[in-house]
Amino acid sequence: MAAAIRHVTIRGRVQGVGFRYWTRRTATARGLEGWVRNRRDGSVEAVFAGPKEAVADMIKLCRRGPDGARVDSVDEMPAGPDMLNLRKNGERFAELNTM
Repeated sequence: MAAAIRHVTIRGRVQGVGFRYWTRRTATARGLEGWVRNRRDGSVEAVFAGPKEAVADMIKLCRRGPDGARVDSVDEMPAGPDMLNLRKNGERFAELNTM
């Protein structure tokens, strides 16, 4: 399995519905590394790193999100390993502060 790192922005009603918690829990259960955070524009931003198939599956799940969310769009792009440096040392998947 090839490794992949993807940077994702999710738009819609994605704040105030537990999206960050759901993302961290769901990504961790799939063995992914990365982070998730709210953005001041109302979107949620995340980076997923791990086996290509697991990353693709996680992005597919983000198109629906947790109960109560309404996802209008998911934009994704390749990312480099430097995007993972926003986590604290030793964290596999982090919930970051709003940006």
